[in-house]
Amino acid sequence: MTITYKSVGVVGAGVMGQGIAQFAAQAGSTVRLFDTQAGAADAARGRVAGQWERLRDKGRIDGARAQAFAARLVPAAALEELADCDLVVEAIVERLDAKQTLFAALERIVGPAAVLATNTSSLSVTAIAAALQKPERFAGLHFFNPVPLMKVVEVIPGLRTAPDVARNLSEYARQAGHSPVLAQDTPGFIVNHAGRGYGTEALRIAGEGVADFAAIDRILRDQAGFRLGPFELLDLTGLDVSHAVMESIYQQYYGEPRFRPSVIAAQRRAGGLFGRKTGEGFYCYVDGVQQLAPELPVPVVQRIPPVWVSSRAARRAELFQLLKHLDATIETGESPSPQALTLVAPLGYDVTTVAVVERLDPARTVGIDLLVEDAATKRRVLATNPASRADFRDAAHALFARDGKPVSVIRDSGGFVTQRVLAMIVNIACDICQQRICSPADLETAVTLGLGYPAGPLALGDRLGPTNVLEVLFNLQTVYGDSRYRPSPWLRRRGAIGLSLLQDED
Repeated sequence: MTITYKSVGVVGAGVMGQGIAQFAAQAGSTVRLFDTQAGAADAARGRVAGQWERLRDKGRIDGARAQAFAARLVPAAALEELADCDLVVEAIVERLDAKQTLFAALERIVGPAAVLATNTSSLSVTAIAAALQKPERFAGLHFFNPVPLMKVVEVIPGLRTAPDVARNLSEYARQAGHSPVLAQDTPGFIVNHAGRGYGTEALRIAGEGVADFAAIDRILRDQAGFRLGPFELLDLTGLDVSHAVMESIYQQYYGEPRFRPSVIAAQRRAGGLFGRKTGEGFYCYVDGVQQLAPELPVPVVQRIPPVWVSSRAARRAELFQLLKHLDATIETGESPSPQALTLVAPLGYDVTTVAVVERLDPARTVGIDLLVEDAATKRRVLATNPASRADFRDAAHALFARDGKPVSVIRDSGGFVTQRVLAMIVNIACDICQQRICSPADLETAVTLGLGYPAGPLALGDRLGPTNVLEVLFNLQTVYGDSRYRPSPWLRRRGAIGLSLLQDED
């Protein structure tokens, strides 16, 4: 196989620069690594060579390949040593002026056919290229950390990028074993844009006092299937990085309500509580180990009252089967008896609203989240309302924990936790497609590989049911009066005519 770029320059020898250099050397390119800090490129080469030695020791590559990779990676003492490179990728500080200055210098050094690329995660590719004499040979090539393991790379043409530049960069990524996805030059590109629904909505839920950080993380891991809860993830990436991205995308989209940052994150960042790197964030860490209080035990109740289920409950038939499985006494009258525990299962509405609209006694009314079918989850989530009596709350908790499945009891919230977060993820993804930022297929690839979600957001929306997601969003908008929950036209139209969210238009 003939490699697209035989000689690749990498400017910036930090973590991302090292990863890109490793990626390019493993692809078969000769790599020249440059950094303005004296000795940084040599030290980085040693660290990357150490990675190959560890892969050799684990039996993942043989000694000959490790030596061949290392021979291809050469530190450069000056920027001028990148003159004969076919491709130069920068991975320096996220400042527009610094990147523009660098590329202006590189344009004077490299040959007329060389391609220049930025690894920016938050700046406009078009803006970086604006100072170049030949912006048509410039594009974004956004990798994710750690580069060798994160097998997705965003290829972002600027407004004046030549089509063959994007095609060749995509082919190069494929040659190296990565999956390229093509994105328009918009704030956050694909992955950072699509990822806005997870952490920002979780922060909003916490800000309303619906549940604490640990409870929200447990719910989204166990009920929704995420590998890390949003607050665990924010602690891992660091609020110094994550909150800056939240603010940047919000500002670049001129205050779009869907991307509104949280004062909770702003306060923690201001106080230096960045997460694991500082020993404290949303959790405390001792010797790098997360400190987590145990869940409260299941309440001990003397008697569980009979249960009456609202006629408007989501998955009502499934809820009846679950109650039978839990050996509950079920009432089937048109209204609950005075001693019955009343169950509602709304989509998007809060328990209080449902109790008032259906003229139920709020003291005996508890909500259960059934957006995701019970058999597919490892946790059940109940919600009280401000008037719920403690004995009925505890009875509901004890009943739904009878078979050993964990139960979280939260305060009243439109859409509980999972409904809100999943609906926002699906809605933002739909709007990415509506704006033609990328194709539905590239969106699914980028999110599953770049964010590690349990499914692509469009496939997730299809699994939940577009009409269910629409109902959650419409009702959330009613409860909160906030345009952040307005449904994307992509979702509304496909939900209305029964099309898959993955269905593109010709």
